[in-house]
Amino acid sequence: MTSTVVYNGNLRTTCTHLKSGSSFETDAPTDNHGKGERFSPTDLMATSLATCMLTVMGIKAKTMKFDLDHVKVEVLKIMKADPRRVGGIELTFHIPDGLKNIDEKTKIILKQTGETCPVMKSIHPDIEVKLDWGSWS
Repeated sequence: MTSTVVYNGNLRTTCTHLKSGSSFETDAPTDNHGKGERFSPTDLMATSLATCMLTVMGIKAKTMKFDLDHVKVEVLKIMKADPRRVGGIELTFHIPDGLKNIDEKTKIILKQTGETCPVMKSIHPDIEVKLDWGSWS
């Protein structure tokens, strides 16, 4: 088993990772009866794409003898109605100065690694994903 999720009432849950014991809470968004005081389930879906991409890119960078410390990704989740669902995810990468001038081959390898992460491969094709690689474009 990977995790447990407990409904706490008031549209909130507590999610616990069983191996580590770490946990976090979720909340329904303000546009769907919640307070929006925590990540919503759909926020987590969109954010998972960024974390997955950075994780596999970090693994690749480590094998290439450098690190991706301080790379930041801004996540925009776009909702659609009827049925209510995630319709788009936009990720904007912010590359720290120390990584802006790496060679093109390395940039291509890292970008391809991120773009083929398990979460990306799990996203339904109806969800439009846009990636802005910033200085690596």
